[in-house]
Amino acid sequence: MKAVQGLMAACLLLCTLAAAGCTGTTAQDDPAWNLTLVGDGEKVLSMKDIRALPAWEGYGYAVSTTGITYGPYTVKGVPVTDLADLVGGIPVGGQAWVSAPDGYLWVFDDEQVHGEGFITLNEDLKEIPSPALTVVLAYEFNGTAITNEDGGPLRIVVGTAEPGVVTEGSTWVKWVDRIEVKTP
Repeated sequence: MKAVQGLMAACLLLCTLAAAGCTGTTAQDDPAWNLTLVGDGEKVLSMKDIRALPAWEGYGYAVSTTGITYGPYTVKGVPVTDLADLVGGIPVGGQAWVSAPDGYLWVFDDEQVHGEGFITLNEDLKEIPSPALTVVLAYEFNGTAITNEDGGPLRIVVGTAEPGVVTEGSTWVKWVDRIEVKTP
């Protein structure tokens, strides 16, 4: 009798795992998530559409306002300038309003969208001269899809080609679903 109960429990466990899809999330899985771009027009991009755009790859490392560090990560995504170009681009004096369904909004001015005007730190959180930076709509950290717990599937990263450069974390908008280009 115990053997039958054990076999039934094992079968139940296997069926539950199969139904839950416990195979893990790979970078190629595309969650049902859309990004709305607004500028001269409006475009809605699926995760598949975003992955089809030319990718930027580099490093991201952030520090929160309370001193908690996030990263370092290897990052893959699409530069915000490329996304803005799909709806007319960011003019001089323009802004990119990046928002998420939880109501969080961050406004990047035209210089920031082009990687300028950020404070950069080393791993000891001491200010350093800024290397070239890129504001990226990231969809991968360390070669895998960004989890919901890490702000995915789409998250803003202020990234660099150099490892070990830390940027301020409040600009790293989580769960991005809208980027709106505002003209002056």
